[in-house]
Amino acid sequence: MSHSPRRLVAALAALTLGAAGAVAVVAPAAAASGDLLISEYVEGSGFNKAVEVYNPSTSTVDLAAAGYSLRVYFNGATAFTSIALTGMVAAGDVFVLTQATSGSNVVSADLLARADQSTTVSLFNGDDAVALVKGSTVVDVFGQIGVDPGTAWGTGDTSTVNHTLRRQPSVAVGDADGSNAFDPSLEWAGFAQDTFDGLGFPGLGTGPGTDPDPDPVADCAATPVTIGSVQGSGAATPVAGRDVLIEGVVVGDFQQGGFAGFYVQDAGDGDPATSDGIFVYAPDGPDVQVGQSVSVAGAAKEFSGLTEVEAADVEICASGVTLPEPTPFTLPASDAQREALEGMYVTLPQQLTIGETFEFGRFGTVTLTDGRQDTPTAVVEPGADANALAAANIAGSIILDDGRSTQNPDPAIHPDGQVFTLDHTFRTGDLVQNATGILDYRFGWNVQPTQGADFTVANARPEVPEVGGDVRISSFNVLNYFETIDPTPENSDDDSYTRGADSDEEFQRQQDKIVSALAAIDADVFGLLEIENNGHAVQTLADALNAKVGAGTYVPVTTGVIGSDAIATALIYKPSAVTPVGGFQLMTSAVDPTWLDNRNRPGLTQRFASTETGEEFVVSVNHLKSKGSACSESPDLKDGQGNCSATRTAAAKALTTWLNETVAPDGRAIVIGDLNSYDHEDSIDAFVNGGFTDLEKQFGGEHAYSYVFDGQSGYLDYALAQPALAADVTGAEAWHINADEPSLIDYDMSFKADAQDALWAPDPYRSSDHDPVIVGLRLTPPDVTPPTIEVTADRSVIMPPNKKATTVNFSVDAADESAGDVQVALTDVEVTGGGSWTQTGDRTVEVTAVNGAVYRFTWTATDAAGNTATDTVTVVVGKKGQMAV
Repeated sequence: MSHSPRRLVAALAALTLGAAGAVAVVAPAAAASGDLLISEYVEGSGFNKAVEVYNPSTSTVDLAAAGYSLRVYFNGATAFTSIALTGMVAAGDVFVLTQATSGSNVVSADLLARADQSTTVSLFNGDDAVALVKGSTVVDVFGQIGVDPGTAWGTGDTSTVNHTLRRQPSVAVGDADGSNAFDPSLEWAGFAQDTFDGLGFPGLGTGPGTDPDPDPVADCAATPVTIGSVQGSGAATPVAGRDVLIEGVVVGDFQQGGFAGFYVQDAGDGDPATSDGIFVYAPDGPDVQVGQSVSVAGAAKEFSGLTEVEAADVEICASGVTLPEPTPFTLPASDAQREALEGMYVTLPQQLTIGETFEFGRFGTVTLTDGRQDTPTAVVEPGADANALAAANIAGSIILDDGRSTQNPDPAIHPDGQVFTLDHTFRTGDLVQNATGILDYRFGWNVQPTQGADFTVANARPEVPEVGGDVRISSFNVLNYFETIDPTPENSDDDSYTRGADSDEEFQRQQDKIVSALAAIDADVFGLLEIENNGHAVQTLADALNAKVGAGTYVPVTTGVIGSDAIATALIYKPSAVTPVGGFQLMTSAVDPTWLDNRNRPGLTQRFASTETGEEFVVSVNHLKSKGSACSESPDLKDGQGNCSATRTAAAKALTTWLNETVAPDGRAIVIGDLNSYDHEDSIDAFVNGGFTDLEKQFGGEHAYSYVFDGQSGYLDYALAQPALAADVTGAEAWHINADEPSLIDYDMSFKADAQDALWAPDPYRSSDHDPVIVGLRLTPPDVTPPTIEVTADRSVIMPPNKKATTVNFSVDAADESAGDVQVALTDVEVTGGGSWTQTGDRTVEVTAVNGAVYRFTWTATDAAGNTATDTVTVVVGKKGQMAV
């Protein structure tokens, strides 16, 4: 049996501990049944969770083929979550399953380095039972199934919460009875929280035991196998767990930055279905360089979907070797096409679009797509069409990584290979071409760059949209604007009441960006989403906005606390432009029981009147239940609409009926807010069927967007108008200041390095994750009165008719009752009798004095509203001309 370097790290640490007399080193007894058993349990800080499984038999076990899985029974339940185990476990060796890093669920790099398999499925806490299952047969249980001990089983060092527990060496057979009482002190030794030094070491204790099989040795003179034979033609290596000897040129050096390895590529085996490159995990290997030929000996394995060789030995055979030409790789591409190039040096020659930037700050990644991708239900109907487009989007996308596994890497690297700064940034929609590096699989398909790509700005930051009208309404999701500072920022799960800034500095940064955006929009009515539901945060925001734009400019609609959610909707308005008519009204289950108060926030509705014309309109601000929330009455039907679709649709129907029949029977209501639905989904159909016009679709078309998720664009933020008000709408558009921007430049300082915190400015960009929507209304009657115009010429008859050029000057008197600007132009000239003319100035022409010629000059006046009026002046030449008129 050969130890991988990951195992050797644990073995050396354990040997030191044993030599000091802390732990006895005893070889484990063979299990009589030959079944695997749980040998180590890690319940560490945060998401540092792991289970080690030991193979006491004399044969290698294929976990998938044998049907092994791990079940977790949460909080005393008898129902369970099952995680299928995959991989090979050699005789006397162990297999480690860990929690995977996913989003904000961060797992220790040391722990992940010891994993044979990691999972995004939530693992256990100290009061959850864990069972190792073969097929449908339980072979070992940690804890007691169906019993919730409170916080943990056991006490002291063998408490199952915040400890590492290792099976005593004398225990060789698992406990298959999950119903008996569980006392961990009987079979387990306890260690401090986040103790990983023995994890992954073959055997039940912490010592190295004996090693009957020496580590394989690299040898430049020996005949290697092809890398293609290690990769195989499928998704996983056909020689998992076996020692192999490979040789190739280093095409990617990623020994620093957390990968602890490099990529090698050989001349190939002639089979296009097998990759000629592979990742070599060598944390203790020599410092290799790109262009060196190396011999590598070690075990082939799968690590979270990546085929790799865990190097036991590396020998440098030559330097200065010419690299192979990068293999062209284009999108769309299937998994099989990507597998055939896994670990190889590739280039993406096509021009690709930056589809998403959300994880750029945290993980250094951007998503590249074959054109800007639409969220399926933003452009097609839910169901088969949406699912087909979702599959096509996946095939047409890939992640451009940064060659580092460290979180919040500093400096952040722009796709062009330069350092990212506020003056050298990028946005979703910009273009990348000739991305070159290694095609890699780490929680998805990635390109690990070996050089910068060609970059083109194709989606520059836009100015505030011109939507026209004399009253502007805007919907703005302020992304958890909380004046109450989060008292437990270290606990990312404790956000039921304080979801916003974690410090006064963060709050000021957040507020400065939001205020900058609101001031630039300069709406007369703002509908706000995700603001703290304490009855006062809206006043705090209005005060901050007034400090920038002028005291008293904005006033909030005072509602107090509305509903029971931590966040609420709110309204602020300009009293100089509009006046509230009556009090605010709320859409709740008290109005219609199909509106579920425990799902949707109350819909805040207020009627306003224009201070200039008295024209009235109703604004209803709404925030419907999200797609990611759990709705037992409306689960995800896998048609593209996510969770809670029926709940949102019922709310849309209830709101539509209430507005049409009770609040705004005059047809002058507009619904704005985050409806958590794309425009082809059932809930939006309910609004349209109820007579509302989707203004973003009307003015922005099918591909309008306000939000980017998973590399796909669509709009969740709406402006929906009843018929009478829709006739007054002059424009509607999302201002793309947020959805396209990297989250790295937002206010949040959590996890960021100091250099990343400095990537902030008090400007509108990334003030939220949703783009604000702006609507223009014309509430004054249109100007249909034409201007007046009177034109005279300094001569009406030209004598004598000498055929010479003669100057004619015009005097034009034009005016408009609105006192606006009037534009005047010579728009038509009619010539009879053989003459010719030329305009020589704004009010001057030259005509040819041909006897009998008649010139008719028409001048047009145009006012600011586009109304026109004309006047025509006639000039004749000689007596024949006079006779011709």
